[in-house]
Amino acid sequence: MGNAQSSRKITPQDKAILDLKTQRDKLHQYQKKITILTTRETEIAKECLARNDRRRALLALRRKKYQESLLAKTDAQLAQLEQLTSQVEFALVQKDVLFGLQQGTKVLQEIHREMGGLEAVEKLMGETEEARAYQEEISRMLAGQMSNQDEDEVEDELETLEREVRGEQLPDVPDSALPEPTEEEKEQKRKERAKARARERAAMLAS
Repeated sequence: MGNAQSSRKITPQDKAILDLKTQRDKLHQYQKKITILTTRETEIAKECLARNDRRRALLALRRKKYQESLLAKTDAQLAQLEQLTSQVEFALVQKDVLFGLQQGTKVLQEIHREMGGLEAVEKLMGETEEARAYQEEISRMLAGQMSNQDEDEVEDELETLEREVRGEQLPDVPDSALPEPTEEEKEQKRKERAKARARERAAMLAS
């Protein structure tokens, strides 16, 4: 009885579930580590704004957003794969699951490369030739990797941080809130941002 149970063959479904658990464990580890990095990236953005270095502040926030989007994408994908592997008709979805696991492995490897540690994050503030080369490399890598929505959210966060920094530097700020922009004004701003990003990417490709 015991021998029969111990000699049970490992099915493709068993292997897929094990691979899913492994990927999920890795993702949870990365989530904890990236939280430390993204917190520091936000601090760096504020420090850059305090010295009127908007370009580096934006770079720090873009990198932060990219890391968060990678984690979110992988988390959603793993949840979907877990649902597929739990289905009785596993054989029917096996191909999709295996492909999804392969893609998940690639994204996890990308997240691992993104980690880099706090030392890499601090290079966003650096003035050395090595630090500038790193900043340029990050800018090129992020160009085209993020959606327009992600870019808009980064710009919104940058503006929020700018208001915070200005508030810290100027304590006697009027209590009355500024009027909220209209939907037309928001749409116009999104279009202007998209054009500015397109010009930036074109300049990178030309250089």
